[in-house]
Amino acid sequence: MFERRLLAQLDWRIILVTFLLAATGVTMIYSATYSKSGGLEGLYIRQLYWFGIGLLGVTLLLFTDYRLVHRHAYLVYGVAVVLLILVPLWGRSVGGAQRWLVFGPVRVQPSELAKLAVIIALARYFSNEEKRGLLRLRDLAMPAAIILVPAALVAKEPDLGTALVIILIGLTVVATVGLRFGTSIILAMGAVAATSVGWFFLKGYQKERILTVIHGGDPLGAGYHSLQAKISIGSGGLLGKGLLEGTQSQLHFLPASHTDFILAVLAEEVGFVGSMWMLGLFSILIALGLTVAYRSRDFFGSILAAGVVGYLCLHVVLNVAMSTGMLPVVGLPLPLMSYGGSSIVVTLLGIGLLLNIRMRRFSF
Repeated sequence: MFERRLLAQLDWRIILVTFLLAATGVTMIYSATYSKSGGLEGLYIRQLYWFGIGLLGVTLLLFTDYRLVHRHAYLVYGVAVVLLILVPLWGRSVGGAQRWLVFGPVRVQPSELAKLAVIIALARYFSNEEKRGLLRLRDLAMPAAIILVPAALVAKEPDLGTALVIILIGLTVVATVGLRFGTSIILAMGAVAATSVGWFFLKGYQKERILTVIHGGDPLGAGYHSLQAKISIGSGGLLGKGLLEGTQSQLHFLPASHTDFILAVLAEEVGFVGSMWMLGLFSILIALGLTVAYRSRDFFGSILAAGVVGYLCLHVVLNVAMSTGMLPVVGLPLPLMSYGGSSIVVTLLGIGLLLNIRMRRFSF
């Protein structure tokens, strides 16, 4: 039952920042697709529809005590895994990757749901009294399974970038709980070994993307996306060229301008000042999320909030690094900004969990 007194605990700052970022994202999607045909010119309207669906999900979450999520955490995780299993069987292939399930007019990307499901499942697992305290290596068997099962399914789509993000999100939750020093050293050594061995299992185009970042690459081949993004960001200068005036996106030089490289569109049209505005909003949202995690009165709420903050922070950092050429192009959306129904709905649900935890911090 929803109590009116809970409204007084609603963090309107989180809501305001979320709306500002989403509004900026819709504006940039409109600009990036303004002069494009093939149905792209109406994507900003679809983004608004998905934002509305996400808001409906947030509203339902606010009327539900987040401890109900604790009770059904493994069910949420199981649904996400089942959807990932269905992708290679009935999924739709786009651009050589089979990542989407189609339900009538709706296209869903289960890998986005898997990110949030891993956070919820890990928070449920670690919330047991027996799991508190610094973790030893033997304590990580079940968390490793929770993380690696969806990561492996996503990697087979193939979507190695998202699979790595799922692993990083899981490790963020594990680090939040706390690791013994020896366990941290062993995990670091294991990560280095896995990276070294994993190189030999990468496909040719994946190796080429990595080598492009390290040594530079063919500007008309593997290095094209990164080069055009850097040109967009650099040409924006301090104040930008103005809305709808970005030559890289308007003249179709910048690929995936409404998805992976929405930051480059923003930087070209509103410049360094506009980019700092966006990053400032993300910084405020992350800081408010960390406050929610710190002030939560139960362990499950703290871990869940920290996981959502890790999800947001990782996406922002990795997308910015990808857009500026510091990391390979991996097709990672910028939360609330990039076009994508599944991404914005899952992000809003995560923010809804933050609001829920904050509202009920005095319910214990």
